[in-house]
Amino acid sequence: MSELRQRMIDEMTLRGFSPRTHESYLATVKDLARYYKQRPDQLNMEQVRQYLLYLERERHLSWSSLNTAVSGLRFFYFDTLKWQPVKLDIPPRTTPRRLPEVLSREEVDRLISKVPNLKHRTLLMTIYAAGLRVSEAIALRVHDIDSARMTIRVVQGKGRKDRYTILSPRLLENLRQYWRQYHPKQYLFEGSQPQCHIHESVPQKTYKLAKQQAGIHKGIGVHTLRHCFATHLLEAGVDLRTIQTLLGHNAISTTMLYLQVRQQHIASHPEKFDLLAIPSKPADL
Repeated sequence: MSELRQRMIDEMTLRGFSPRTHESYLATVKDLARYYKQRPDQLNMEQVRQYLLYLERERHLSWSSLNTAVSGLRFFYFDTLKWQPVKLDIPPRTTPRRLPEVLSREEVDRLISKVPNLKHRTLLMTIYAAGLRVSEAIALRVHDIDSARMTIRVVQGKGRKDRYTILSPRLLENLRQYWRQYHPKQYLFEGSQPQCHIHESVPQKTYKLAKQQAGIHKGIGVHTLRHCFATHLLEAGVDLRTIQTLLGHNAISTTMLYLQVRQQHIASHPEKFDLLAIPSKPADL
């Protein structure tokens, strides 16, 4: 490992950055060095700016990916190398905010039923029934399941925060069946090695295959199941503040996005909400 790479890792570790941030920031600096075929500490800010323009104009990176690259390079030059800060941002543009695609409860049930492997099926059920991110689900440990309080403890989720979410009776029943067959020791969903959890690509691949077999064409990734959790709770009458807590959102505005998803549900099923479509009382004779 190069001295520069180690210095950057040390700085990110001191700031408590997540493993995913480590990976993306290091990859950004590596790609920059490969592009110029030079050590990144030998480049100047104009070269860095031209590289960012290349990412946008020629590689057509999404705005979020480009912003990650800017953040990674800013951290490398200003926090790791301690260069004098200068403006690295490229002109901002409006990013369209798309509503998440949500499956119906029947579609979720059909999708999960198409997973023959008990471990993988239980993993998808846990993501949906508890509203977990993939990274949170695969990191669950056996003792995070509290059947006495009917809760699941999420340790160090996004933003390095602990929280509790719900443990449904049906999920508990499936978890017990899964435990009797697999007997996980540490991680609830163990990988090929007992001391490691299952890789995050597994639920993604499982979801994609099950979606195809169920004949479902919406909801691109497994994160859709978390969107379904929030939307279905909202449609069941659970208040936004409770859903915010269960999801681990910092701001209620993030959770309010599901109000619009619910509105789409209302628009697509107007007959369910037509209060005037009540049979009139027959006139007295």
